[in-house]
Amino acid sequence: MSRSIALWGVLVAALALLPFLLPNYFLHIAIQVLLWGLIYTAWSMMGRFGLVSLGHGAFMGVGAYTSALLWNLYGITPWLGIPAGVVLTVLLALVIGYPCFHLRIIGHYFALVTLALSQVVALAIVAARDVTGGSLGMTPRAVGESVYALQFPDRTQFYFISLGLWLVGLAIRHWANSGMRSAALEAIGEDETAAAAVGIHVMREKLRVTMISAAITAVGGSMFVQYLMYVNPETVSGVGVSLQIVFASIAGGMYGTLGPTIGSLLTLSLTEGLRIAFGTNFIGAANTIYGILLILFIIFMPRGLLGLIQKLIAKRPQRARPTAAPARP
Repeated sequence: MSRSIALWGVLVAALALLPFLLPNYFLHIAIQVLLWGLIYTAWSMMGRFGLVSLGHGAFMGVGAYTSALLWNLYGITPWLGIPAGVVLTVLLALVIGYPCFHLRIIGHYFALVTLALSQVVALAIVAARDVTGGSLGMTPRAVGESVYALQFPDRTQFYFISLGLWLVGLAIRHWANSGMRSAALEAIGEDETAAAAVGIHVMREKLRVTMISAAITAVGGSMFVQYLMYVNPETVSGVGVSLQIVFASIAGGMYGTLGPTIGSLLTLSLTEGLRIAFGTNFIGAANTIYGILLILFIIFMPRGLLGLIQKLIAKRPQRARPTAAPARP
């Protein structure tokens, strides 16, 4: 336990030094890795227990657009707009989750329901073009450097905000998926009937983890908009975003604490590499490669890159400790 705490301390200290060592471009990538890592971590809270949601693009979109619209239309600070987006997102998760869990819609049926939710939210954003800007997107009203508006020209501030949110997300994941809560969700994932028979409140546990996951996703989406100062349906909502979240979480390793963040680093490296290599000549390449890699990961590495690393470490031969020579009489 003490060794684990020490390793986490070293990791946090190293991450805190990054903005003073990285060039501006790589700092930009690091901020996105942390924010997407937060969102992927939120999805993994459900995915690792068999709750395969394809609706996190909806949760991210609601959170992102709520804070941006409240700021543009009414001048409400993001410090209040982001919590408002979280509340709306949690209500949306409750509205879609309660009937599904009450009617015991599970497996691929639940995935299809959430997939439809993601597309409905994306289409609603496009349809309300007079307010949201439609498919062209919108830009939050810029006021320069302002703590009230949560706008900072220097990326260092956003890096530390993103780092703090990422650490809080990991802590919530650890709390929500530890002890009896984890055992209850694992039992539900294996057999809901058997879990209910031993006294587990199935609906309450599933609703709890769904609403927590949705809330964290909304925070990540809101901060993503605040950082980029631009939002459109394709980047924060819809089926494409939902599938990207699923791919990255599985590829990195949804069963490990750092797995989703490794997935974030993988997907962003892939996207940036393709953009640099092909420019606009191969639009849609990232999504095509995501699909191919997702199939390969599910077949050959179901526990993701982190699981593969842990497996290789476990197989590493241990050096035999010298034994004391027997005492002579």
